[in-house]
Amino acid sequence: MKTAFIGALLTVALGGISVLSWGPEALVGAVGFGILAVAIQVVAVSELKKAWRGKFPEMLKKFGIGMGLRLAGILVLALVVSRWPGTFFPLPSALGFLGVLIPLLFMELKLAK
Repeated sequence: MKTAFIGALLTVALGGISVLSWGPEALVGAVGFGILAVAIQVVAVSELKKAWRGKFPEMLKKFGIGMGLRLAGILVLALVVSRWPGTFFPLPSALGFLGVLIPLLFMELKLAK
């Protein structure tokens, strides 16, 4: 739940920065891909938590699923931005996705403690 809350705050903040930097039309990409990043990270963390205290191969499998989801998010970003560049501007969309995903990924390191 903490991941979703912090992700939502980051999404709102980056949406505001995008609007100030590129205008109101940048909001769709920044917020849309921020939400995608939060969803990916919430699923990845929940899967990893399920296997955290279990056997190493199971934990490694769940970790791989999370990395695969993140890679799929990057591919979705590239596909959507190239298909609809007038709606999803590249820089605000990438900022929304990576600006939310990377801090949440660093938060995931706290699981290892």
